[in-house]
Amino acid sequence: MPVTKSEPIIVLVTAPGLREGSRISKEIVTSRLAACVNIISGVQSLYRWNGKIVQEKEVMLIMKTTRRRYRKLEQKIKQLHPYEVPEVIAIPLIRGLPQYIEWVEREVANK
Repeated sequence: MPVTKSEPIIVLVTAPGLREGSRISKEIVTSRLAACVNIISGVQSLYRWNGKIVQEKEVMLIMKTTRRRYRKLEQKIKQLHPYEVPEVIAIPLIRGLPQYIEWVEREVANK
C-alpha cells in the first residue's frame, strides 16, 4: 500500500559502540534520511545469536523520520552497519508537538 502522506515515525537501531553509532547517525542525518538521531550509550543487550546467548554493550539510536523515507533509511543502515543483521525497528509516532513534526518532515523531504 503506497504511503500518501509523510506520517512521522521513530526508528530504533542498536550499534556496537559510541564511535560506530555516531558514524551511522552522522551519515543518516547528512543524507536527510532522519531529522534527528539520539544516541543513548550504556545499553545492555541480551539475545540469542547462532544458537548462543550473547550479552553486549551497545548504543541505541533513536531516529526521527517519516514513513515515506523509511525504505531508503533501512537500505542506508544496512549499507553502513557492521552487524550481519542489524536491529531496525520502526514505530509509528502517534502525536507530537506540531512544530516539531513539521520540522522533521521538512528536514527529511526529498530536496
